Amino acid sequence: MGLAHSCAVVDGVLTIKKEAGWTSHDVVAKVRHLLGGVKVGHAGTLDPAATGVLPLLIGRGTRIAEYLVEWDKEYRAVLRLGETTDTQDATGTVLMSRETDQVAPEAIQQVVDRFRGPIEQVPPMYSAVKVGGVPLYKSARAGKTIARDARTIIIHTLEILAIQGRDVTLRIVCSKGTYVRTLCADIGEALGIGGHMLALERRRVGSLTIDHALTVDEVVNRHVLGRLGEDLLSLDHVLDQLAIMVVDGETADRVRHGVPVSVAKILRWDSAADGAYGSHKPVRIHDIDGCLVAIAKCPEISGGSFKIEKVLTGQEI
Repeated sequence: MGLAHSCAVVDGVLTIKKEAGWTSHDVVAKVRHLLGGVKVGHAGTLDPAATGVLPLLIGRGTRIAEYLVEWDKEYRAVLRLGETTDTQDATGTVLMSRETDQVAPEAIQQVVDRFRGPIEQVPPMYSAVKVGGVPLYKSARAGKTIARDARTIIIHTLEILAIQGRDVTLRIVCSKGTYVRTLCADIGEALGIGGHMLALERRRVGSLTIDHALTVDEVVNRHVLGRLGEDLLSLDHVLDQLAIMVVDGETADRVRHGVPVSVAKILRWDSAADGAYGSHKPVRIHDIDGCLVAIAKCPEISGGSFKIEKVLTGQEI
């Protein structure tokens, strides 16, 4: 089932279904307090008005954040055509309004089709992206517009689920770093009538889906009943896309102290991961009992040692 087990009793990932009004930090603080001050973090901020999947990292789970943020994400968004706002979403001030009656569904479909695949996207002013060491949102709040470079993102899937009046419901699967509100604004601009993101729900982060997510209230109730551990996914399960190398007990102890693993010390490879392993790719290290010990990076040259990136059990480095 991939639930946290004896190898990592208090370490793992909780899939939260964030409700509107909560900041991602609010959710982290609430669960940290609930668990008595255990380390808690999150992978991938959701704006307060947005809802859906927010992966919470518990205990040593906070050490794997960098691997989770690489995952693709799936969203359901509502694009409101004919209104542009200063934040590109419904929380901002309306800057311009236009009629949408003359825009046919076929025209909307044609424009949406142009936004699939690798595209260039300029980060919005109301974002945490830093320019010159200053987050853009701070400059925006001060009334400044800062020049910023476009970034290449990938829109894997973009489909129209419904068109109701001026509101277009979209299903989006995209790479990390994608701003859905900017995507909505760009589609509106391409149609010549402007637009903004009216609502956003994150349906999936990697393999973590909204169908198996808990609201904060459900987390509290599960904790009171002593059953929250049943919902805590093990680090091993969450990292199941990474190949596994198995080492003996002595090597595992050395790994816990950050000692690299030579190829000669690998007992075998166990992997159902799509890409197996290769240069620069992270891999899991298991001991002979099947417990996750660490994450290492494949050497650049054949026959080199695997450098330890993250120790996940025992001695911290």
